[in-house]
Amino acid sequence: MRQLYEYHPVVGYRFIPNLKARIPHEGGGYLVHANEDGFRSNRPFVRHAAPGVRRVLFFGDSFTAGDAVSNHQRYTDLLEARLEAKLGPVARVESYNFGLSSTGTDQQYLAWREYAQGIEHDVLVIAVFVENIRRVMAHYRPHRDADGRERIYAKPYFALDQGKLALRNVPPRSTPFELDELSPAEQGAVDTGGRFGFLRKVVNAVGAKDAVQRLTRYQPLPAYDAPSHPGWLLMRAILAEWIRAAPRPVVLMPLPLPQHLDGACDAGPYQARFAELAAEVKCTLHDPLPAFMAYPAAERRAFRWETDIHYTPAGHRALADSLAPVLQRLLVQSTERKGKTCPG
Repeated sequence: MRQLYEYHPVVGYRFIPNLKARIPHEGGGYLVHANEDGFRSNRPFVRHAAPGVRRVLFFGDSFTAGDAVSNHQRYTDLLEARLEAKLGPVARVESYNFGLSSTGTDQQYLAWREYAQGIEHDVLVIAVFVENIRRVMAHYRPHRDADGRERIYAKPYFALDQGKLALRNVPPRSTPFELDELSPAEQGAVDTGGRFGFLRKVVNAVGAKDAVQRLTRYQPLPAYDAPSHPGWLLMRAILAEWIRAAPRPVVLMPLPLPQHLDGACDAGPYQARFAELAAEVKCTLHDPLPAFMAYPAAERRAFRWETDIHYTPAGHRALADSLAPVLQRLLVQSTERKGKTCPG
């Protein structure tokens, strides 16, 4: 198995800078191209935008980084042409995709602090795959090493100390742990995916769609059930600090589980939590689930692969279609603000 990532002392890891690789996949394989900063992009990330360029920064996990599709098939890249068509012939749009596969929202916030400061942009999109609430509570996560073995690695994480975020475990240990090296308490801080991971294995092993739908008549992410849940309080604190520190308008975009797309579990709890947060910090909330659910069930099922839960090209197109009007409105507002501040 080809190594795709390298250790990073703050974020935990990043793509190997300037990587070019073809990844085998059930869809026939896909291309990964990383820039010099270690993010999947066909262009370098430069500080200053050229005149007339509108720039959107995207942060998220594998659903934004684009696992299972090539760079140009991702929703972030598709949005460039969609937005340019809407904004007129003189407009150019650049998407800077900072997505990192298998990371939590905590690591994505650290990536923003480490890499995005001083990069001119008009809008910041924080895409939160809702399972990330498990990841922000974890101190360790399993990853496959260069030999394809699943090993336990430390990750940076935040803790709430008297209501304030405190960063822990930076730099994380670069070598993997054996489970018996960890105390019982720390063993409980290893994120193995819980029931979500079990269901993913069922799908991958047998493709038992009907059985999985029966199994998923439960709340897979109970940390969203109440505003006072410790997991949500931590996720909320990370997102609130991030959004308040952002110098430009922010779009907060929760991405649903496959079970939500199948109508097999209730999305109401996470939708309520993100709506409450967006109202409090006064950012734009974009929930793509209603747009996804407007498609017929068979078409919606084709938004992810047969055994891989990540988006197919059709899924990325649907997500781009739902997000485009939101970004168009914010980019028009940004252009108007810039016009008012120009002399003369």
